[in-house]
Amino acid sequence: MNNIIYEDNHLLVVEKPRNVLVQSDNTHDDDLLSMLKKYVKEKYNKPGAVYLGLVHRLDRPVGGVMVFAKTSKAAGRLSEMVRNHSFQKTYLAIVEGKTKESGIFEDYLLKNEKENKTVVDNRGKYAKLEYRLIKYIDGLSLVKINLETGRSHQIRVQFSSRGFPLWGDQKYNNNAKTGEQIALWAYKLEFNHPVTKELLTFKCNPYINEYPWNLFGSDCFE
Repeated sequence: MNNIIYEDNHLLVVEKPRNVLVQSDNTHDDDLLSMLKKYVKEKYNKPGAVYLGLVHRLDRPVGGVMVFAKTSKAAGRLSEMVRNHSFQKTYLAIVEGKTKESGIFEDYLLKNEKENKTVVDNRGKYAKLEYRLIKYIDGLSLVKINLETGRSHQIRVQFSSRGFPLWGDQKYNNNAKTGEQIALWAYKLEFNHPVTKELLTFKCNPYINEYPWNLFGSDCFE
């Protein structure tokens, strides 16, 4: 596979392509987890089923950096880091309108499983993110987001509910045109290696030559 960023005996870090499922669902479309299991099985000539632990997720239309665990021990330790918020996830997004220079969003989010849609609702789960405005141009804000909780559709809902829908978001932006690609990207992961404890940082950039990312210049993605 050409989207492997890092690999050792415990971890597999990859760039998830846009519009690819992380895990199989009732559509039976190709999914990243199955692709990676096939990659590991073929590369190491492994007999039988391959173990690959799913530690976190990305929405189908969103691309970017993800880590998978190659052992159950690594999966357990990474999952614990996610729970205690020592697993740092940073996103880049382009939203409509001009945001403040920085901010913290706190809400309770409730997911409607039937419609696969999330709403702000006090009966839901606590959700928190911090963001910083990188650049504003042509009515669009490029923001860098540190996600403290990982609720379903969290970034998309928290920004859209405040009048800053993500560009191209077909689910939460009424202005999005058919065929537009959501401008949300999993930009960076930072966590301690589950075995060696070494601090690891992995980054990958969005499609900075494509609109609307190309409005902002490559220096914005360093």
